[in-house]
Amino acid sequence: MRKSFWVSLLLITCNTALADTLIHCPLLIDGLTDDIFESMTIRVAGKKIAGITRGYLEGSKSDTVIVLLDATCMPGLIDSHVHITSELSPKRYENRFRLDPQDYAYASVPYAEKTLMAGFTTVRDLGSSYNLSISLRNAINKGVIKGPRIYTAGKSLATTGGHADPTNGRNQSLRGDPGPKQGVVNNPADARKAVRQRYKDGADLIKITATGGVLSQATSGQNSQFTDKELAAIMSIAKDYGFKVAAHAHGADGMKRAVLAGIDSIEHGTYMDKETMRLMKKHGTAYVPTIIAGKFVAEKVAVDGYFSDLVRPKAASIGPQIQQTFAEAYKAGVWIVFGTDTGVSPHGDNWKEFGYMVEAGMPAMETIQSATGMASQLLGIEDKLGTLETGKLADIVAVSGNPIEDINKMGQMQFVMKEGEVYRHDQ
Repeated sequence: MRKSFWVSLLLITCNTALADTLIHCPLLIDGLTDDIFESMTIRVAGKKIAGITRGYLEGSKSDTVIVLLDATCMPGLIDSHVHITSELSPKRYENRFRLDPQDYAYASVPYAEKTLMAGFTTVRDLGSSYNLSISLRNAINKGVIKGPRIYTAGKSLATTGGHADPTNGRNQSLRGDPGPKQGVVNNPADARKAVRQRYKDGADLIKITATGGVLSQATSGQNSQFTDKELAAIMSIAKDYGFKVAAHAHGADGMKRAVLAGIDSIEHGTYMDKETMRLMKKHGTAYVPTIIAGKFVAEKVAVDGYFSDLVRPKAASIGPQIQQTFAEAYKAGVWIVFGTDTGVSPHGDNWKEFGYMVEAGMPAMETIQSATGMASQLLGIEDKLGTLETGKLADIVAVSGNPIEDINKMGQMQFVMKEGEVYRHDQ
């Protein structure tokens, strides 16, 4: 009797271990080629893709079969520029004095879930207060809450009074003199310490604010804010610690300095000129345009009281320019990677960026590749994510219809799988 029990248990265990998930995809985009494959089956074993086959496989009795109707499967989407622990509102500046870190932490939980349900299974977070994005990443990785896989910069690096100086806009008694621990750099030694502090905090990459910005309480939105020596120090230490570095930049001079220093990506790039484009192509620098953020702030300029008097003129001038810059950069052959700056615009609306990219002249297939295969290369995770290939992690999403024919279908997400686990399946 005892022997029979253990034999039965062994059989049950073996059958469970052999059970796979088969996903029937009417259309499939692999993130690697320009082809659209018809009537395909993706086999998922555990957390990984075990095979991709033409035709609809029935599988064994123990397999789970997911039948998607009128849908296009593709790799889990990657947004390479988000701020997942916050969301812009007219009370943004006021809230910095009213809310505690735990308030922001609890608010970020639904932001993370909205992002995942929109089909973005991976994001690159480029700056959060209180290192909340690091804690959020850890909670998601532990399965405590639902959300995308997060690669985070922690606190962005700034200069005194520059974009991402956390004390901008405060009165003298509250302003203080933040240093490298708070991400504020004023010389090469500060720069080295700031990068090492991000390592200590548990960041995955470094983000610098190479120029002024739109939403900071400071006059200029485009002046250069790091010296060449400071940039060289940041890049040297980042390389030592295996960090990639992203640069927020609106003004052309700040972009050129960053590119020549070896930066991995330019974010926003509003006033990018032809010389900057040439340098980016030469050095293999990625461009993350964030068109939706420009559109959003430009719209909110018309809302009385939404922005301060310092921010309003910057939003009015910079916002409308980003889409045109993107169009010119695409035509010039600059390497483009999908990113939205979501947190400026509402979480869950990330997909709207695809439409703005198509409006500016980028073919629909290339916009999807920019959020899959291209994005995985920028993050340095192309060996495990970004394309639908055997052996890669089973991050698989599906939208209704064919997004190549109508890019707005990217907003009609019906299926989301992350590492083999189904988070959304609209029947």
